[in-house]
This record gives sequence, C-alpha cells and structure tokens, in this order.
Amino acid sequence: MASETRSPRLAVLIDADNASAKIADGLFEEIAKIGEASVRRIYGDFSNARSKAWADILSKHAIIPQQQFAYTTGKNASDITLVIDAMDLLHGGRFDGFCLVSSDSDFTRLAARIREHGVDVYGFGEQKTPESFRQACRRFFYTENLLGGTANNQDVAARSQLLQPPDAATPIIKKVIAQMESEDGWVALGEVGKGLTNLAPDFDSRTYGSRKLSDLVRKTNAFDIEQPKGGTMRIRIKPPAGSPPKARGARKPAPVPAAKSV
Repeated sequence: MASETRSPRLAVLIDADNASAKIADGLFEEIAKIGEASVRRIYGDFSNARSKAWADILSKHAIIPQQQFAYTTGKNASDITLVIDAMDLLHGGRFDGFCLVSSDSDFTRLAARIREHGVDVYGFGEQKTPESFRQACRRFFYTENLLGGTANNQDVAARSQLLQPPDAATPIIKKVIAQMESEDGWVALGEVGKGLTNLAPDFDSRTYGSRKLSDLVRKTNAFDIEQPKGGTMRIRIKPPAGSPPKARGARKPAPVPAAKSV
C-alpha cells in the first residue's frame, strides 16, 4: 500500500505585538492552503491591551502562548524569544516552511537566514510592512486580505481604501509575460501566476479587488484570453489598436530560390 503524501510541515510563529487577533481565522485558512501548521506559537505580553485580544482565541486555533513580560521599556523580549525559537526549530530539521506573522522589519534577517537553509518562509503582515521583510520571504500575504467575515464596517472601509485598481497590476503581469518564452505570445495563466510570485512575493490578486488571478486579468482588459474545452486558460498581451492580429503558429514563407544563370 502506497504511503499517503503528507502536506508540508509548517511552523507558525506570531508576533502578538504586531499582528491583530482579527486576522486569526483568515490566517489559518490561508496557511492551510500551504501546508500543515504543526507548530503554532504566539509571542507577547498578554497583559497588554493589544495582545490580550489574542488570549481570547488561543484555544480555538490551538495556539501556544509564550508570555513575555515587559520588564524594561523599549526592550522587545518577544522578538528575541521568537527568533531563538525559530532557530531551534530550523536546526531541528523537521519543518518544510516557516510562517512569520508580523509587520516588523526586525524579522528580515531571520527570514533571510531561514531561506539560506533552503527552507521556505511565508510572511504575513499589514501593507505598511517594510519592503525588506516582504522581499525576504518566498511569499508575503497582506493581512488586510485575510479579514474576511470577521471584519467590521470600520475594517471594511479601511481595506477598501487600500485596494488598488485592477489596471495597476497590468505592468507587472506584462513584465512576467515578456520574460516567458513563447513563439506566438500565448502563455498559460498558471505559469504567469508562478512568475508573479517569483518576481513579487507580495503579489496578490485580492489586493486589486479580485478573488482569483483570472478575474483580475479579465478586469484589466489588457489581455486576450482563451480557454479551450478541457484545456488550461492562456493569455497574451493585447496587440496595439489597429495592428493586424498575429495568427498562432503561423510560419514565415520559404524564400524563393534565385534563378540560375545560363
């Protein structure tokens, strides 16, 4: 009997001082798409008002709290403890990936160090997260996109202000297509998605108000789309207005041989 393929083992480490408890449901739903959250730890001073909100939902998501009392103002013992635990877990060699939940750029070096060991890092933070931390991760998810049904009217209003128009995604999608090898300009949408992740770890169609990449591509109105029956969706950059359409698979006519002299 063939052994069942196991999902990637993930260590989820949450900085309670820099992550809202409102994202918890959406956070673990997103993580479940990546793999199995084998370790779930959260770090903070849970006597603090911001971190205390997490204390009410720890049991729901089986999160183990790591209490860090703020004995000295300005010293973040939570960050230090999180880093120490991350390195211990990394050198244990039992995990395929780490999920670092924070908007703090202090974890940039930690993310880079983990990836140097060939282990994936998935970051989760607000849109204010510094670019250095976002780029250090294999994928980065904006927590504003994870609020879902837990968001109140104020959260929804705040998120709508952060949404970008669909056409703002057009340049980066075109850039990815231009880097792909294609004789006729058509490329598989799935391969475009992979290219976007490699080029911009924080790219997410939800940031542009679309649930899926295919929905975003349609909204931009900048690409031709085709999906043969039973086949995968393909897209290409729309040719400039007025230019004749290029037939797919068309070949250049063979050159006419020069006449031989008598």
